[in-house]
Order: sequence, then C-alpha cells, then structure tokens
Amino acid sequence: MNPRHFLLVVSLGLAAGLCATSASAQQLFRIGTGGLSGSYYPIGQLIATAVTQPGRLVVSAQASNGSVANVTAVAGGALESGFSQSDIAAWAQQGTGLYQGRAGAPTLRLIANLYPEAVHLIARRGAGVRTVADLRGKRVGMDEAGSGTLVHARLILAAWNIKETELRPEYIKAGPAIERMKAGEIDALFFVGGVPSAAVSELATSAPGIDLVPIDGAAAQGLRMASRYFSAATIGADAYPGVAGVQTLAVSAQWVTREDVDADTVYQLTRALFSEPARRALAAGHPRGRLITAENAVRNAAIPFHPGAERYYREAGLIRP
Repeated sequence: MNPRHFLLVVSLGLAAGLCATSASAQQLFRIGTGGLSGSYYPIGQLIATAVTQPGRLVVSAQASNGSVANVTAVAGGALESGFSQSDIAAWAQQGTGLYQGRAGAPTLRLIANLYPEAVHLIARRGAGVRTVADLRGKRVGMDEAGSGTLVHARLILAAWNIKETELRPEYIKAGPAIERMKAGEIDALFFVGGVPSAAVSELATSAPGIDLVPIDGAAAQGLRMASRYFSAATIGADAYPGVAGVQTLAVSAQWVTREDVDADTVYQLTRALFSEPARRALAAGHPRGRLITAENAVRNAAIPFHPGAERYYREAGLIRP
C-alpha cells in the first residue's frame, strides 16, 4: 500500500474511533411522563433538566398516556424510566390488582417516591354534579386507556356502585377534556395530579367556572381500606381561584425503572436529583417540586428500590441494613 494511502486509512480509522467514543460517552435516559396538561410532564421536564450531565448523560422527559403506558414501556425496554402512580407500579410488579392474570412487570424497580397526587373530580358549574352519584347520565371525561386516571376513575365509580354504562363517558386526555368542558360539551371529568394544577387553575377562571366534587364518606373509606396506596387528602380552598375546597383521595407519584438498567447510571441520577442545585430548581419550578426530597423519596415505597438508588439512600443514611 502507498504510504500516503496507509496514513490516510489510519487517520480515518482514528477519527472514526474518536467519534464513536464521543458518541457512546453520552448516554440518553428517557422519562415517560403523562399528558401535557397534567403534573407529570412539567415535573418530568424539571427533573430531566436538573439531572442531565452534559457530555455524559442526557435525560429527556417524554409525554405519554400516563402510568399504565409508562409501566408497559419501561418493562418492555421502550423507555429507561417513567412516572407511575404507586398502586399501579405495585400491581404491575407483583402481578396483582389490575395485573391479576395479565403480564405484569416483575423487574420494575423504584428510583424515588416523588409527591402525592390528588384525585380531582371536576364539575362544570351548573351541570348539576355535586356528588359522585350525580355522574349518572352525565358526559364524563375519563382520560385515555393507559392512564392511571382512567384506572382510578373506574375504581371510584365501582365504590359508588355506578356502572360505566350509566355514564356518557369520554375517553380523552385531560387537555382536550378541559377544552370540551369550556365549550359546555362535558359535564365532569376526572383528573389525577399534583395540587395546584395549572390546567385546572385555567379552567377555574374560565366561564362558567367549576366546582370540585368531594370523594369522601363510606365509599372512599372502603377504597382506602381495600388499597393501602390510597390516602385521604384535602384540596384546599386556596388551591384554585373561586373554587371551594374538598376532601378527596390521593396516591403517590413514583419514578420507576427496570432492574437491568445500569446501577451506576441510576445512582448518579438519584444523587443528582437530591443535589442542592436540583433541589432549588425543583422548588422554584413547580409547587410539588418542594416535596421532592431525599427524605420523602424513601417513603411509601410501593416496589423494591433499584440497586443504584438504594446505594445512594444507604450512603445518605436514609435506608438502614
């Protein structure tokens, strides 16, 4: 081979090797969140920005249908991680509840418990919906298949002995449902998310206004007794403009991944999540962000921790042998 040709081949090979090394050095880590109108998506964006390590690890928040869709995507390898309501994560990992007799996600693992999500039952003012029982015959936004909201809406209806066929259900995401409520085309809708929600606040200030319907009493107590993942919660009178507060139910939002995801990557993400710069960014970026702390992260664990996250919590003294 001509010496010049030899040197050119070697140079090209070295350049290709350097490019490959540079490309492989930067890893993509995705978080499945939820619809654009909920709290998962903005929280996911905040977390992704806070924990990204330029040149090494790029974290991306992706909109999705919500908890069930995220669990499916994580378990199947389509996503590295996702947000899920605690009961859905537990059912999937244990093969119980919604996943009884179905393919579950036994390798699902927890990175962190994030914050409580309140179940909102929102009624268009003047629609005649003051109690859960009043939903019969009404046009009700239930959210889409794959969402945790749809799962919880069905649980609540069953607790009140209401059949889905007794409603005029609309299986659409919260954003379109809110727009249809503004237009007078939906009487009520279920929404599960952190309080306050910007989308609900906007709806509250749009004519004709909204009311929150309480989810309490014996039926709600029965749900709490049947599932340890439900807790009693209050949406305060100061949460949404001109809307009276109510008693309702809440579940925990959790960040989950898969057992075979690299342990050092998950360790670095967990450590970055609770660094001081990330804490400041989360607290400033969203009202629920103030609740995302290392102390809260180890509470209400619905499934086993991922080894990388567990390593961080043990080093921080939050989990003991």
